Amino acid sequence: MRMLVHRNLKEGPSLLLRTKRPSSSAVLNAIRGAGTNENVDTEELHLDEYVVLERLMNEKDVVAALEYFKFVFETRKFRHTTRTYKMMIEKLESVRDMNGVQYLLQQMKSEGVPCSADIFVSIIRLYRELGDSELALKTFYRIQDFDVRPTAKIYNHLLDALLCENRFHMINPIYDNMKKDGLKPNVYTYNILLKALCKNNRIDAAYKLLGEMSERGCEPDSVSCTTIVSALCRQGELAEAREVMKCFRPTVPAYNALVNGLCSHYKIQEAMSLIDKMVDLGLEPNIITYTTIVDALCEMESAKLSVAIVGRLLVRGCRPNVMTFTSLMKGFFKEGNVHDAIMIWNQMLKQGCRPNTVAYNTVIYGLCLSGKLHRAISVFNKMAKSEYLPNVRTYSILLDGFAKAGNLEGALEVWNTIIASGCEPNVVAYTSMVEVLCKKSMFYKVQQIIEKMWLENCPPSTITYNVFIKGLCEQSQVEWAIHVLHEMKEKGCLPNITTYNEALYALYRDGYSVKALSLLSEMLGADLDFNVVTYNTLIYGSSCIFKMRDASSFLAKMLVTGIRPDIITYNTIIHAYCKEGDIKAANQFFGAMVADGCYPDDITYTTLIGGLCERSYLEGAMVCFLKMLTGGIMPNTTTWNVLVSCAICKLNSSIVTCLLKDILRNADAKINI
Repeated sequence: MRMLVHRNLKEGPSLLLRTKRPSSSAVLNAIRGAGTNENVDTEELHLDEYVVLERLMNEKDVVAALEYFKFVFETRKFRHTTRTYKMMIEKLESVRDMNGVQYLLQQMKSEGVPCSADIFVSIIRLYRELGDSELALKTFYRIQDFDVRPTAKIYNHLLDALLCENRFHMINPIYDNMKKDGLKPNVYTYNILLKALCKNNRIDAAYKLLGEMSERGCEPDSVSCTTIVSALCRQGELAEAREVMKCFRPTVPAYNALVNGLCSHYKIQEAMSLIDKMVDLGLEPNIITYTTIVDALCEMESAKLSVAIVGRLLVRGCRPNVMTFTSLMKGFFKEGNVHDAIMIWNQMLKQGCRPNTVAYNTVIYGLCLSGKLHRAISVFNKMAKSEYLPNVRTYSILLDGFAKAGNLEGALEVWNTIIASGCEPNVVAYTSMVEVLCKKSMFYKVQQIIEKMWLENCPPSTITYNVFIKGLCEQSQVEWAIHVLHEMKEKGCLPNITTYNEALYALYRDGYSVKALSLLSEMLGADLDFNVVTYNTLIYGSSCIFKMRDASSFLAKMLVTGIRPDIITYNTIIHAYCKEGDIKAANQFFGAMVADGCYPDDITYTTLIGGLCERSYLEGAMVCFLKMLTGGIMPNTTTWNVLVSCAICKLNSSIVTCLLKDILRNADAKINI
């Protein structure tokens, strides 16, 4: 399996590093100490602005452009202007060199070159794209140092940067400042404010803002409508969203928002009717409209029906895109239909639709989920050679696949690939390594990984600890598991009900009933919501120490809290009563189980048959066995063993002969007498 690794990964060097020229920072530092160069050819002591601008514009290499920028500055052939600085700043922005941008900004100030508002717009916009609203804000506050009057456009881009990072507490003060500066908000400003209010679920305030827009003569547009409709749909207010639609001129984005809202609540038929209404209004449903429905159907595990929607899409002359294909693949993988999912993948490639990161990750995840790790690696290698390099999610998916398969060698190879690629492992990747090491009982290595996570500022989650505790419990290292549970609490990572369930079951199973009761007391003190697994564990634990009264009490509490017993609950109680020899009570619970709509399985019948045989009720056991067959439940190996052993002990040759004939007809059955 020498499939992966970093040798197949594309290198992505910065644009500034493609040549052996000095970096932009080095060039900029050289500008600071520049003076008159006495050896420079002074035949041409002046350059026109248009010559410098044309040279900068046509130079594709940013470092070369900076060298030229520096050259004309050093030789004093040209004094840089607002336009040349703006051109150079834009070039630095194209390679995300914000240190260089800030240096040039400072250079403009020291040289007394006027700075235009457009320069600040582009800088703030880029900080928004980089997800750094704090620096966008600092840049905004520097405007006054350059004698630049803030414009509505500058304010809009700053508000947008704050909105993108959900810094809602800053938006209103900036908006108030905008009004104090005498600037009139435009539709772009209001739409940002609407999005901020809707993200905070302040729909009433959003309605008031719509009123303010109208009062100021700024008519809401399709973005305003779509924002409100989307927010109402997220809150489940579908009827109100429909009413809002009536107040605006119908647009495709607004209808798409409503279609998405209906689909998120699985109202597929209503969504389809809405598409028909769009057509009646003269609006053409687009790829987003159809892909939304396809995705919803796939979530509902109706992938085949979603194919019919794609057919309808094609009839309308709308070609499926990578998102459509990805939704289809996800749906088929979810249903376990790997063949059709791969067929969709091949069809996508055949139609020239290039997969993106999400598409690659979907296929890799689906193949790993199906246990087809070699095929997943094959897709990974293709991804590594494409324009879409694997990301931390890709690696985490592969790690999880190897972990689930217990393949330590494969998991380690993926882990080494993550490190070699320079990609920082996240908590999901670490947790997968914890899982695979636990399957190999390498618990000391797991302890080292968890310590490393804390040191690397990637603290383990409750799930990480749960995987560790489960691994310890499965290998009967229950005391160590309890120590880990208390350790995670000390570290500030709170255990959940799953954590306690694993430890509680292991304590009862291994005979630590006193410690189990102590842990139960801790659970009650933590005010956790017990689930069906918790109650099943408590019932099991009580039956292990022959306290059926306690088991019945836990069952009663379970019912009072509205938790419905499942097959495990009934099987546990039936087994406990059979072990005590109380066949009558076991039969009563069997009847209650059927009456509750919980159908018995092979374990239920085998438990009852075993209990009857233990009491030497062979005839009763045979009646139960016949009920099992009549109910369409196939006996397992244990069932046959119990019946034959009992019949032989009773020396009932006719029953033994009859059973042996039945066993021979079930070749898979094995007898251990």
